[in-house]
Amino acid sequence: MKFNKLVSSSRRKNRKRLFSAPSHIRRKIMSSPLSKELRQKHNVRSMPVRKDDEVMIVRGHLKGQQASKVIQVYRKKYVIHIERITREKANGAPVHVGIHPSKVVITKLKLDNSRKRILERKAAGRKQLAAKGKHTEESIQAMES
Repeated sequence: MKFNKLVSSSRRKNRKRLFSAPSHIRRKIMSSPLSKELRQKHNVRSMPVRKDDEVMIVRGHLKGQQASKVIQVYRKKYVIHIERITREKANGAPVHVGIHPSKVVITKLKLDNSRKRILERKAAGRKQLAAKGKHTEESIQAMES
């Protein structure tokens, strides 16, 4: 079922929007879920990944290794490069393997002031959404009288 009639569900149009998206929208698309501990701590489900975050790969044949630092967020190709995740080229030179951010979990955030504000804003929105539609004792008494 379609939720928003203003957004196309055409495969062709969605692919065009993905591949011609500007950098500020690519940042949002390149979000990763937070680990269970971070999710409990910050009350936020996912964040756009950035350089110096620590992530753990959870999908693909590279999964299950310990958490490693993000060394590059390559927005043009929609991939991130992670420390120690490399392969050999034909001439023997090591190259970083690109991994899509949806296939990793953020285990440690690099927090600065803007990132803290984003976390607070997202947590406040979730808190407001959780309280929406709930009746309190006062609201019930106000309705009865």
